[in-house]
Amino acid sequence: MRKMLAAVSRVLSRAAQKPSSRVLVASRNFANDATFEIKKCDLHRLEEGPPVTTVLTREDGLKYYRMMQTVRRMELKADQLYKQKIIRGFCHLCDGQEACCVGLEAGINPTDHLITAYRAHGFTFTRGLSVREILAELTGRRGGCAKGKGGSMHMYAKNFYGGNGIVGAQVPLGAGIALACKYNGKDEVCLTLYGDGAANQGQIFEAYNMAALWKLPCIFICENNRYGMGTSVERAAASTDYYKRGDFIPGLRVDGMDILCVREATRFAAAYCRSGKGPILMELQTYRYHGHSMSDPGVSYRTREEIQEVRSKSDPIMLLKDRMVNSNLASVEELKEIDVEVRKEIEDAAQFATADPEPPLEELGHHIYSSDPPFEVRGANQWIKFKSVS
Repeated sequence: MRKMLAAVSRVLSRAAQKPSSRVLVASRNFANDATFEIKKCDLHRLEEGPPVTTVLTREDGLKYYRMMQTVRRMELKADQLYKQKIIRGFCHLCDGQEACCVGLEAGINPTDHLITAYRAHGFTFTRGLSVREILAELTGRRGGCAKGKGGSMHMYAKNFYGGNGIVGAQVPLGAGIALACKYNGKDEVCLTLYGDGAANQGQIFEAYNMAALWKLPCIFICENNRYGMGTSVERAAASTDYYKRGDFIPGLRVDGMDILCVREATRFAAAYCRSGKGPILMELQTYRYHGHSMSDPGVSYRTREEIQEVRSKSDPIMLLKDRMVNSNLASVEELKEIDVEVRKEIEDAAQFATADPEPPLEELGHHIYSSDPPFEVRGANQWIKFKSVS
C-alpha cells in the first residue's frame, strides 16, 4: 500500500511540475502588438521606399521566432550529419541568414513564387515543407521532398522551384516564371534570388533587360552575405551597390539581418510589381556563419573575430528575441519553451532521416516527366535500362 501511495504521489508531483512554466506564461498579460522603428532602406530610382516603422503582433512574432529557430537548428543538425558522413555531396548551409527566408515569406502570399540558388534549405522550409522531408532529402532517403534524388541543391515545393546548382542560372528561370504570371493574368509575383557571387553573371543582366522590357512582376533579390565562396565583395565587384545594378530597374538596399526590415521591404516590392510597374531589385545585406559549403571552414578569408562580432551584434534571432521581450510581446521563459520544442522536432526529424530507406535502384529513372506513360531510360551503357514512371 505504501509503495502504491508513493507511486501515485510521484505521478501527481510530475504532473504538477510539468505545466508550471506554461501556467506562468498563460497567466501573464502580454501586449497584443508593438510598434518598432526599422532601418531606412537605401533607394535607387524610387521617390519613396518602405516605411521606417512597423507593427509586430505577438502572434506573428512568435511564429517568426519559431521559424527562424527551426531553420537555425535544422542547419546545425545538417552540419552534424554531414560530419558523421550521413549526408554526402554538396551542402550549403544558411545559418545567420534566417531573417532573409522568413522575412521574404512573411511579405508575400503562398500563391506567389520563389526560386533560389543552392543555399536553399531555409526557403524550402518557409515555403511549407517539413523538417523531416528536408533532412530526409539531405540524407538521400525515400521520404525526402524529391524522393531522395535531389539532395541539398535540388529541393522543390508548391510554388518553389529550387534549389539550382548552376551559378546564376535560376535568374532567367525566375524571369520566365514572372512571365507566366503575367501571361496567365494572375496577380502573382516571382521572387528570384541569387548571391553576390552570382551578381556578375552576364545572364542576370539579360534577365534584367527582358523583365524591364516586358514589365514582368519579378523581384530580383541579391542575398549579399559579403563573400562569393571565399572572395570578398570588394575584391570581386567594381561596384558593390548591388541594388543599383539594374540601372533602369528601381532598387532597394535592405538590412537583411532584421526580419521586420525584410518583411516591410518585401511587401513594398511586391506591391510595386503587382501595380504593373515591372520588376524591382532588392539587395539584402546579410551574413552566413558557416563557410561557403561544408568543404570550406570559413576562416581562411575572414577572421573568427569578424564572425563573432556579427553574432554578438546582428544575429537575426537575437534581435527579434530582444525586441519581443523588451516590448512585452513574449517572455524569456516562453521563448525557451519554443527552443525546447524546436530541438525535439529537429531530433525526431533527424531520426527519421537516418532510419528511412534509400530509394531502390529501379526507381532511378522515375519522375522525369509529371504525366507521361511509362517509358524506358538508358542507363550507364546501352544494355542497362530503367523504367520511367511519372
